[in-house]
Amino acid sequence: MTATGADETTPSPAELPSGMSNGMDANETDGHAIAARGLQRTFKGGIEAVRDLDLTVSRGEVFGFLGPNGAGKTTTVRMLCTLLPPTAGSASVAGIDVVADAAGVRRRIGVALQEIGLDPVQTGRELLQLQCGLYGITGQRGRERTEELLELVGLTEAAERRTKTYSGGMKRRLDLASALVHSPDVLFLDEPTTGLDPASRMTIWEEVRRINGDGATIFLTTQYLEEADQLCDRLAIIDGGRIVAEGAPEELKAEMGHDVVTVSLDGADHAATEAALCELPGLERVAAEPNALALYIENGATAIAEIVRCLDSESITVGAISVARPSLDDVFLKATGRRLEGSGDDGEETQEGER
Repeated sequence: MTATGADETTPSPAELPSGMSNGMDANETDGHAIAARGLQRTFKGGIEAVRDLDLTVSRGEVFGFLGPNGAGKTTTVRMLCTLLPPTAGSASVAGIDVVADAAGVRRRIGVALQEIGLDPVQTGRELLQLQCGLYGITGQRGRERTEELLELVGLTEAAERRTKTYSGGMKRRLDLASALVHSPDVLFLDEPTTGLDPASRMTIWEEVRRINGDGATIFLTTQYLEEADQLCDRLAIIDGGRIVAEGAPEELKAEMGHDVVTVSLDGADHAATEAALCELPGLERVAAEPNALALYIENGATAIAEIVRCLDSESITVGAISVARPSLDDVFLKATGRRLEGSGDDGEETQEGER
């Protein structure tokens, strides 16, 4: 749900760790809904969850943030939302420094975290009215805002039902509505469609587009590459606490420059198959997958005949061979060395001393 109240773990400017900035220059935040420079978070035991992260998100963008489990996604989001103090570096959200004025940041953002925090005995209407009250939206205006949000996320007919009776998709939409109570400038969505059925996922996508169309900047973490491709103006891939790729989805795919030929092994030896194909003309690289090889190669369609000849010459029998243009999945594989596994859990802890 939306972050509210003071965070006792956020240090005052005088308490900042050595080497940590007290703010960003105005020209670094101008025109940006989010700006981070040299952002770091180190936990006890020297575990570096985020390392010298530089990031900018323009106002009005839908920005995607992708990474393998434990890459630093959730840690980064929690620092930007003022739920976790940085170890070093600086960041601003909606033009406000996340450390120097954490309360000011919270007044300007909405947050729908992966863990939905709904009171099961409250009705949908009661929950939104309570959230309105926390932001000082009371009386007739609070009632009107509650009705607006219920209609926005398609829950008017379910407004008098207790939230424990809601489906997963309905809970996600109600949590999204609670993050929109105060019309935030920046909305953080942490894997908002994890575990939802395709129809519910499409409904959330429609709401995200509508909210963005009304002017809100959206920072989206997701485990679904199709979701990032469909929704995001730009995206960044984080791995090992660092940004390893960044740009518009189409630009990142175009930069691949090669077709992707997938060779299903069907029991064939990984090493022997790769060795048989390593001298193919136009081959850029080979990525090993659990039961296949992905060949990044020029003119993939014409290369299939040569692939078959190379395998036949070594008496290697494989399964299906297919060719496709690069996808975001291929971009992710090239940037991180592995596919994005949709586990629904970033694998990161937010408590001090654990990653």
